Amino acid sequence: MLDIAVIGAGRIGQIHARNIAAHQGARLVGVADPDEAAARRLADACGTSVISLDAAFAAKAVLIASPTPTHADFIEAAANAGQAIFCEKPIDLSVARVEECLATVRRAGVALMVGFNRRFDPHFAELKRRLDAGAIGRLEMLTIISRDPSPPPPAYVAVSGGLFRDMMIHDLDMALFLLGEEPVSVYAAASVQVDPAIGTAGDVDTAMVTLRTASGRLCQISNSRRATYGYDQRIEAHGATGMLRAGNVPVSTVELANASGITADPVLPFFLERYAAAYRAELDCFVTNVASGPSGDDGLAALRLADAATRSAQTGQVVAL
Repeated sequence: MLDIAVIGAGRIGQIHARNIAAHQGARLVGVADPDEAAARRLADACGTSVISLDAAFAAKAVLIASPTPTHADFIEAAANAGQAIFCEKPIDLSVARVEECLATVRRAGVALMVGFNRRFDPHFAELKRRLDAGAIGRLEMLTIISRDPSPPPPAYVAVSGGLFRDMMIHDLDMALFLLGEEPVSVYAAASVQVDPAIGTAGDVDTAMVTLRTASGRLCQISNSRRATYGYDQRIEAHGATGMLRAGNVPVSTVELANASGITADPVLPFFLERYAAAYRAELDCFVTNVASGPSGDDGLAALRLADAATRSAQTGQVVAL
């Protein structure tokens, strides 16, 4: 039984706290958040207590679901306390700060898992399993599509680190996870087509990225802050002997066929529903075998790609890695 304290009672913290409370191999020892009312609501819902940060860092393990600017500091505090650590992405928006943080984790000799939950989505995980088993021969092209149903508020955009570090970082991690090789170059094109306020805040809302590996494998990532039909999450892997595809997940598989044609239910509306199983699976990995999950090094690699994509989009040039 792994005792886990949760730091952060916001949307992501609520997902993780409820999953911990329901996990047979874990015990939620408390919730810490500067907003005591939010911490109280979540603690009551999960049958646990509101605790201080000091108490959170005294547990066997800590799950960090607080705002991004606090992540690196909390990771270092947990590492120095000898805890196993789960931290939501990103570790930080600065590569240099992430490197400092990971050096602290290495010196402490503790386990750090980063919340790249899409690796644990059952559909994407099955695609990865078949890809590794040679179902399509040598991988040649990878296509990753991720489109939000609607844009975030400009106030969030202004502190998010930008689309590449905030939204696409999940897809960049999936690219690293599936390609089997490190990219050697990045080319990005981006624009503002959804909400002019996002451009005013200094960001983009529409982007495409091409990654190339040394052997010539290509990966294209497509992001948009608008998808009128729901939360669009798809992966296609094309290889020498075939193709693997993981499609969107609909609300139900029920279809209506009549004289007007065939209609189906829409895809799931957002990440809370689409990745509910993935959040549970990544927690299970943390509880049972944290070493097999995405590490701090994976978080650093994805952030470096996000930085390179940002530079490419700003300059219009291919960025060599």
